Amino acid sequence: MTLLGVYVSPRAGTPVWAGGLVALLIELGFSPGAARIALTRLARRDLLSRRKRGRRVYYLLTERALAVLEEGDRRIFSLGEPKGDTGEWTLLWHSIPEAQRRAREALVRRLRFLGFGSIQDGTWLASRNVADAAGALLDELGIRSHAGLLRGIPVGHGDVHAFVTRAWDMAALDRRYGAFVADFSSATADDDHAAFALLTRLVHTFRQFPLHDPELPVELIDAPEHRAEAVALFHDLHAKLGPAAQRHFDEVTTNE
Repeated sequence: MTLLGVYVSPRAGTPVWAGGLVALLIELGFSPGAARIALTRLARRDLLSRRKRGRRVYYLLTERALAVLEEGDRRIFSLGEPKGDTGEWTLLWHSIPEAQRRAREALVRRLRFLGFGSIQDGTWLASRNVADAAGALLDELGIRSHAGLLRGIPVGHGDVHAFVTRAWDMAALDRRYGAFVADFSSATADDDHAAFALLTRLVHTFRQFPLHDPELPVELIDAPEHRAEAVALFHDLHAKLGPAAQRHFDEVTTNE
Protein backbone atom coordinates (compact mmCIF):
# COMPACT_ATOMS: atom_id res chain seq x y z
CA MET A 1 0.00 0.00 0.00
CA THR A 2 2.92 2.37 0.60
CA LEU A 3 3.89 2.27 -3.08
CA LEU A 4 0.32 2.96 -4.13
CA GLY A 5 -0.11 5.86 -1.75
CA VAL A 6 3.19 7.59 -2.43
CA TYR A 7 3.72 7.05 -6.14
CA VAL A 8 0.55 5.81 -7.85
CA SER A 9 -2.14 7.86 -6.11
CA PRO A 10 -0.80 11.23 -7.36
CA ARG A 11 -1.23 9.85 -10.90
CA ALA A 12 -4.63 8.25 -10.35
CA GLY A 13 -6.21 7.32 -13.65
CA THR A 14 -2.88 6.50 -15.28
CA PRO A 15 -2.27 2.75 -15.79
CA VAL A 16 0.99 1.50 -14.26
CA TRP A 17 2.94 -1.31 -15.90
CA ALA A 18 2.85 -4.42 -13.71
CA GLY A 19 6.40 -5.39 -14.67
CA GLY A 20 7.69 -2.08 -13.34
CA LEU A 21 5.83 -2.52 -10.05
CA VAL A 22 7.32 -6.00 -9.68
CA ALA A 23 10.82 -4.62 -10.37
CA LEU A 24 10.38 -1.92 -7.73
CA LEU A 25 9.12 -4.41 -5.15
CA ILE A 26 12.18 -6.55 -5.87
CA GLU A 27 14.35 -3.48 -5.20
CA LEU A 28 12.62 -3.22 -1.81
CA GLY A 29 13.44 -6.81 -0.89
CA PHE A 30 10.57 -8.87 -2.29
CA SER A 31 11.24 -12.02 -4.27
CA PRO A 32 9.75 -11.97 -7.80
CA GLY A 33 7.09 -14.46 -6.75
CA ALA A 34 6.18 -12.54 -3.59
CA ALA A 35 5.95 -9.29 -5.56
CA ARG A 36 3.48 -10.79 -8.03
CA ILE A 37 1.45 -12.36 -5.22
CA ALA A 38 1.28 -8.99 -3.42
CA LEU A 39 -0.15 -7.31 -6.53
CA THR A 40 -2.62 -10.14 -7.09
CA ARG A 41 -3.85 -9.86 -3.51
CA LEU A 42 -4.36 -6.11 -3.86
CA ALA A 43 -6.44 -6.79 -6.97
CA ARG A 44 -8.51 -9.39 -5.12
CA ARG A 45 -9.16 -6.84 -2.36
CA ASP A 46 -10.55 -4.47 -5.02
CA LEU A 47 -7.67 -2.02 -4.57
CA LEU A 48 -6.20 -2.55 -8.03
CA SER A 49 -7.93 -3.24 -11.33
CA ARG A 50 -6.09 -5.20 -14.00
CA ARG A 51 -5.84 -4.13 -17.64
CA LYS A 52 -4.08 -5.69 -20.63
CA ARG A 53 -2.47 -3.98 -23.59
CA GLY A 54 -1.30 -6.64 -25.94
CA ARG A 55 0.78 -9.00 -23.84
CA ARG A 56 1.49 -6.49 -21.09
CA VAL A 57 -0.46 -6.14 -17.86
CA TYR A 58 -1.20 -2.79 -16.23
CA TYR A 59 -2.82 -1.80 -12.95
CA LEU A 60 -5.13 1.08 -12.05
CA LEU A 61 -6.22 2.22 -8.61
CA THR A 62 -9.88 1.43 -7.93
CA GLU A 63 -12.34 3.87 -6.39
CA ARG A 64 -12.07 1.90 -3.16
CA ALA A 65 -8.28 2.24 -3.18
CA LEU A 66 -8.51 5.99 -3.75
CA ALA A 67 -10.88 6.34 -0.78
CA VAL A 68 -8.65 4.24 1.49
CA LEU A 69 -5.51 6.12 0.45
CA GLU A 70 -7.20 9.50 0.87
CA GLU A 71 -8.26 8.59 4.40
CA GLY A 72 -4.75 7.35 5.17
CA ASP A 73 -3.07 10.46 3.80
CA ARG A 74 -5.39 12.66 5.81
CA ARG A 75 -4.36 10.96 9.06
CA ILE A 76 -0.67 10.69 8.19
CA PHE A 77 -0.14 14.24 6.99
CA SER A 78 -2.29 15.87 9.67
CA LEU A 79 -0.65 14.01 12.54
CA GLY A 80 0.36 16.47 15.24
CA GLU A 81 -1.64 19.38 13.82
CA PRO A 82 -4.13 21.24 16.07
CA LYS A 83 -7.50 19.51 15.84
CA GLY A 84 -9.72 22.33 17.14
CA ASP A 85 -10.18 20.53 20.46
CA THR A 86 -13.61 21.17 22.01
CA GLY A 87 -12.95 19.05 25.07
CA GLU A 88 -15.36 16.37 23.85
CA TRP A 89 -14.40 12.71 23.87
CA THR A 90 -16.06 9.85 21.99
CA LEU A 91 -17.08 6.51 23.50
CA LEU A 92 -17.95 3.51 21.35
CA TRP A 93 -19.06 0.12 22.56
CA HIS A 94 -20.00 -2.97 20.58
CA SER A 95 -21.12 -6.55 20.89
CA ILE A 96 -20.63 -8.07 17.47
CA PRO A 97 -21.68 -11.70 16.90
CA GLU A 98 -19.13 -14.30 15.93
CA ALA A 99 -20.79 -14.63 12.53
CA GLN A 100 -19.47 -11.14 11.77
CA ARG A 101 -15.97 -11.73 13.06
CA ARG A 102 -14.31 -10.23 9.98
CA ALA A 103 -16.28 -7.03 10.43
CA ARG A 104 -15.23 -6.94 14.08
CA GLU A 105 -11.57 -7.36 13.16
CA ALA A 106 -11.83 -4.60 10.55
CA LEU A 107 -13.54 -2.36 13.12
CA VAL A 108 -10.69 -2.80 15.60
CA ARG A 109 -8.03 -1.92 13.01
CA ARG A 110 -9.83 1.16 11.79
CA LEU A 111 -10.86 2.41 15.22
CA ARG A 112 -7.19 2.57 16.15
CA PHE A 113 -6.55 4.54 12.97
CA LEU A 114 -9.21 7.04 14.08
CA GLY A 115 -7.43 7.47 17.42
CA PHE A 116 -9.48 5.13 19.59
CA GLY A 117 -8.00 3.03 22.37
CA SER A 118 -9.57 0.04 24.11
CA ILE A 119 -10.45 0.57 27.79
CA GLN A 120 -12.04 -2.87 28.11
CA ASP A 121 -13.36 -5.60 25.86
CA GLY A 122 -15.76 -4.05 23.36
CA THR A 123 -15.39 -0.50 24.71
CA TRP A 124 -13.33 2.15 22.92
CA LEU A 125 -12.41 5.73 23.74
CA ALA A 126 -11.13 8.63 21.61
CA SER A 127 -9.88 11.93 23.01
CA ARG A 128 -11.83 14.13 20.59
CA ASN A 129 -15.14 14.23 18.77
CA VAL A 130 -14.88 11.60 16.03
CA ALA A 131 -18.45 10.35 16.40
CA ASP A 132 -19.36 11.09 12.78
CA ALA A 133 -16.35 9.20 11.42
CA ALA A 134 -16.97 6.28 13.78
CA GLY A 135 -20.64 6.17 12.85
CA ALA A 136 -19.79 6.13 9.16
CA LEU A 137 -17.41 3.25 9.81
CA LEU A 138 -20.12 1.26 11.61
CA ASP A 139 -22.46 1.83 8.67
CA GLU A 140 -19.80 0.84 6.15
CA LEU A 141 -19.14 -2.43 7.98
CA GLY A 142 -22.86 -3.12 8.46
CA ILE A 143 -22.68 -3.38 12.24
CA ARG A 144 -24.46 -0.23 13.41
CA SER A 145 -27.14 -2.34 15.16
CA HIS A 146 -24.46 -4.04 17.27
CA ALA A 147 -22.79 -0.86 18.53
CA GLY A 148 -23.43 2.41 20.30
CA LEU A 149 -21.80 5.84 20.33
CA LEU A 150 -21.61 8.63 22.88
CA ARG A 151 -19.72 11.88 22.98
CA GLY A 152 -19.19 14.03 26.03
CA ILE A 153 -16.79 15.85 28.33
CA PRO A 154 -14.85 13.90 30.99
CA VAL A 155 -15.33 14.99 34.60
CA GLY A 156 -12.22 15.04 36.79
CA HIS A 157 -8.63 15.27 35.57
CA GLY A 158 -7.52 12.21 37.53
CA ASP A 159 -10.20 10.07 35.94
CA VAL A 160 -8.98 11.08 32.48
CA HIS A 161 -5.43 10.01 33.30
CA ALA A 162 -6.76 6.65 34.47
CA PHE A 163 -8.55 6.15 31.15
CA VAL A 164 -5.43 7.16 29.22
CA THR A 165 -3.19 4.62 30.94
CA ARG A 166 -5.73 1.86 30.30
CA ALA A 167 -6.37 2.70 26.66
CA TRP A 168 -2.90 3.56 25.36
CA ASP A 169 0.74 2.71 26.08
CA MET A 170 2.09 6.24 25.84
CA ALA A 171 5.58 5.25 27.02
CA ALA A 172 5.88 2.78 24.14
CA LEU A 173 4.64 5.43 21.72
CA ASP A 174 7.26 7.87 22.98
CA ARG A 175 9.95 5.24 22.38
CA ARG A 176 8.65 4.71 18.84
CA TYR A 177 8.99 8.40 18.08
CA GLY A 178 12.50 8.42 19.52
CA ALA A 179 13.50 5.42 17.41
CA PHE A 180 12.08 7.07 14.28
CA VAL A 181 14.14 10.22 14.84
CA ALA A 182 17.28 8.19 15.58
CA ASP A 183 16.77 6.11 12.43
CA PHE A 184 16.08 8.92 9.97
CA SER A 185 17.71 12.08 11.34
CA SER A 186 20.99 11.45 9.49
CA ALA A 187 19.53 9.63 6.47
CA THR A 188 20.60 10.86 3.03
CA ALA A 189 20.16 9.76 -0.58
CA ASP A 190 22.80 10.29 -3.28
CA ASP A 191 20.68 9.44 -6.32
CA ASP A 192 17.12 8.79 -7.46
CA HIS A 193 17.29 5.08 -6.67
CA ALA A 194 18.44 5.75 -3.12
CA ALA A 195 15.80 8.47 -2.71
CA PHE A 196 13.10 6.00 -3.76
CA ALA A 197 14.25 3.39 -1.26
CA LEU A 198 14.59 5.92 1.57
CA LEU A 199 11.27 7.69 0.95
CA THR A 200 9.40 4.40 0.73
CA ARG A 201 10.89 3.24 4.03
CA LEU A 202 10.21 6.64 5.61
CA VAL A 203 6.53 6.65 4.71
CA HIS A 204 6.07 2.95 5.51
CA THR A 205 7.49 3.54 8.99
CA PHE A 206 5.69 6.81 9.70
CA ARG A 207 2.29 5.54 8.53
CA GLN A 208 2.21 3.23 11.56
CA PHE A 209 2.00 6.16 13.98
CA PRO A 210 -1.69 6.95 13.40
CA LEU A 211 -2.43 3.39 14.56
CA HIS A 212 -0.70 4.04 17.89
CA ASP A 213 -0.98 7.78 18.53
CA PRO A 214 -4.41 8.88 19.84
CA GLU A 215 -3.33 12.53 19.55
CA LEU A 216 -4.27 13.28 23.13
CA PRO A 217 -4.53 16.85 24.38
CA VAL A 218 -1.05 18.23 25.08
CA GLU A 219 -1.67 18.41 28.83
CA LEU A 220 -2.05 14.61 28.90
CA ILE A 221 1.26 13.89 27.13
CA ASP A 222 4.50 13.70 29.12
CA ALA A 223 6.81 14.69 26.25
CA PRO A 224 4.87 16.20 23.30
CA GLU A 225 8.11 17.55 21.85
CA HIS A 226 9.16 14.02 20.84
CA ARG A 227 6.21 13.68 18.48
CA ALA A 228 6.78 17.21 17.19
CA GLU A 229 10.40 16.37 16.35
CA ALA A 230 9.41 13.19 14.50
CA VAL A 231 6.62 14.94 12.57
CA ALA A 232 8.91 17.80 11.51
CA LEU A 233 11.58 15.33 10.37
CA PHE A 234 9.03 13.34 8.36
CA HIS A 235 7.72 16.39 6.51
CA ASP A 236 11.22 17.70 5.83
CA LEU A 237 12.50 14.43 4.38
CA HIS A 238 9.28 13.81 2.46
CA ALA A 239 9.63 17.16 0.70
CA LYS A 240 13.34 16.68 -0.03
CA LEU A 241 13.12 13.11 -1.30
CA GLY A 242 9.81 13.27 -3.15
CA PRO A 243 10.87 14.55 -6.60
CA ALA A 244 13.86 12.20 -6.98
CA ALA A 245 11.94 9.20 -5.67
CA GLN A 246 9.05 9.85 -8.06
CA ARG A 247 11.49 10.14 -10.98
CA HIS A 248 12.86 6.69 -10.19
CA PHE A 249 9.38 5.22 -9.88
CA ASP A 250 8.31 6.74 -13.20
CA GLU A 251 11.47 5.60 -14.97
CA VAL A 252 11.09 1.98 -13.87
CA THR A 253 7.35 1.76 -14.50
CA THR A 254 7.55 3.30 -17.97
CA ASN A 255 10.76 1.57 -19.14
CA GLU A 256 9.01 -1.28 -20.92
